[in-house]
Amino acid sequence: MAYVTNLRMFTRVYELGSMSAAARDQRCSPAVASARIAELEKHLGVRLFNRTTRSLKPTEHGRLFYDGALGILDAISSAEARVMEAAQSPRGTLFVSAPLGLGRRLIAPLLPEFRKSYPDIDVRLRLSDRVVDVASEGLDMAFHLGVLQDSDLKVRVVADVPRVLAASPDYIAKRGNPADGEALIRDNHDCLNLRFPGAQEFQWTLETTNGPKRFAIRGPLESDDGDVLTDWALAGAGIVMKPRFEIAHHLASGALVPVAEASPPTKIQMACLLPSRRQKDPKVIVFSDFVIARCRKFIADGQSETV
Repeated sequence: MAYVTNLRMFTRVYELGSMSAAARDQRCSPAVASARIAELEKHLGVRLFNRTTRSLKPTEHGRLFYDGALGILDAISSAEARVMEAAQSPRGTLFVSAPLGLGRRLIAPLLPEFRKSYPDIDVRLRLSDRVVDVASEGLDMAFHLGVLQDSDLKVRVVADVPRVLAASPDYIAKRGNPADGEALIRDNHDCLNLRFPGAQEFQWTLETTNGPKRFAIRGPLESDDGDVLTDWALAGAGIVMKPRFEIAHHLASGALVPVAEASPPTKIQMACLLPSRRQKDPKVIVFSDFVIARCRKFIADGQSETV
């Protein structure tokens, strides 16, 4: 298994372009990661990476070896999956990604229950509001909210999620409650923006009597963390657009109040994205089925905190 471990380390160093990043990914020290690469290079009799103090680049041998190494790892995963399926005992480690709000409120609370049913499956849940690259980041699946770009990933649509525009009573007392999207822009309301590299959330698509319309919103505050936007809205700093399930408890308590209700946001699609080589893996199948069924129920029921 040492050779397989070395292969896994090599592919992650290749994909992440960093020994330290690959070490974090594989939960070991940079020294251990470097030793594994050195052991693999000694076995092959070639250098796989050119290293300097500032960069790490694959050699020509490294580039040639990467596809083969990936094929070996995929073949091992497929063989293990077939054996586990035959034994009806899925096991192993899953690497799963989700946006912050979705992950914290819907997916993370499900994991203790999942582990009771499948104690041999470990889950590594990574939460971020940035756009993830499922293949290059070594993920087994990613839950996604929003418009999907063309890709080779298998897409399992979970649900169309209602969204809401909301602000605190303090903000409304100072600035008023805009009736619709036109008033939102006309009265120059402070809109709280989700922003990260590649994001395009400075236009909100709202439902109007003439159908969906895009509004170029403005605001003094932006963040790459959706929960920060909620905190700002609670503090009276502006208007936030959120999936309703994320702030349902704040709406129920009155800490946040729906605004511009004549122009509600269009629904946003929630989906589960799977790399093609992971689609038949038993642990991927049971986890995705488990989470998707409960998320669909949660969204359909309109509950605030529990599934």
